[in-house]
Amino acid sequence: MAISTEYLERCIQTLEKSYTLIKTVEEGSIDYEMYRNSLVKSFEITLEQAGKLLRKRITPYFASKKAVDTLTFKDIFRHAHKHSLLSDYELERWFLYRDNRNNTAHDYERAFAEETILLIDNFLQDVKKLKSVIENG
Repeated sequence: MAISTEYLERCIQTLEKSYTLIKTVEEGSIDYEMYRNSLVKSFEITLEQAGKLLRKRITPYFASKKAVDTLTFKDIFRHAHKHSLLSDYELERWFLYRDNRNNTAHDYERAFAEETILLIDNFLQDVKKLKSVIENG
């Protein structure tokens, strides 16, 4: 069964655009805050979409879809690692992304948003690789 990654691709494009634009404006300006907010939200949406699609990708490794549906976000990634879909280092980074997302979702301070910006280069590489894993198995 093919898994559509079309929406994930759109999320990646939106994140890349926000990341490109934030680099063109002065930090502290309204435009910077607007792009930062867009970047953080795009990061969150892309992360969630990646987790949902990876859940679908690992489903064949389980006896039932119901068993997969009970997994937490981190458990999904642990199982992907267990089945050699992710390396040790990739797994650690995905956990870091999730922890960051949890922090930004509960605390909207500028510092957390700035921490997210620092993760974007690696995140974009990892989510593109994960997209390929989801598409190609």
